[in-house]
Amino acid sequence: MKQLLKDKDINRSITRMAHEIIERNQGIDNLVLVGIKTRGIPLAYRIQSLLQEFETQAVEVIELDITNWRDDKKDSHDSYVIDKNITNKTCVLVDDVFYTGRTIRAAMDALVDHGRPKSIQLAVLVDRGHRELPIRADFVGKNIPTSQSERVFVRFSEIDDEDGVFIDKQVVS
Repeated sequence: MKQLLKDKDINRSITRMAHEIIERNQGIDNLVLVGIKTRGIPLAYRIQSLLQEFETQAVEVIELDITNWRDDKKDSHDSYVIDKNITNKTCVLVDDVFYTGRTIRAAMDALVDHGRPKSIQLAVLVDRGHRELPIRADFVGKNIPTSQSERVFVRFSEIDDEDGVFIDKQVVS
């Protein structure tokens, strides 16, 4: 497994993304960060911390589990409820790796099932390409072109005891 980004690279990317979120939205009023489980959540909290540092104002983080909105699951959407009001808010979806777009589509479905956001934006630490749906990220930490036979792993100290972005060949069995 090859390491592509170290902790300093990740911090630099997240800091830039936080500044871009502020600039694009002309501040952070009416903004909500929506971290997609699993590693989008710690990324959302890191962005939240920087936004608060730069703007001296708190931004809410919603933790989102999109399992029941995935197109490869047949479960009901009723088992997960967003308990925050997102109507007329600018929701910034936050995820670690952007690949086919299916996770983001599921996250957007979950959001609109629970309210009517003013807008939905997307912030990702790594965009690896290979989109299957016409979705693009608004804020990207790092574009890392990959082949279909590779996997990208993001590790955050909150979950994995280290920060890093790694790439490895996918083992086909």
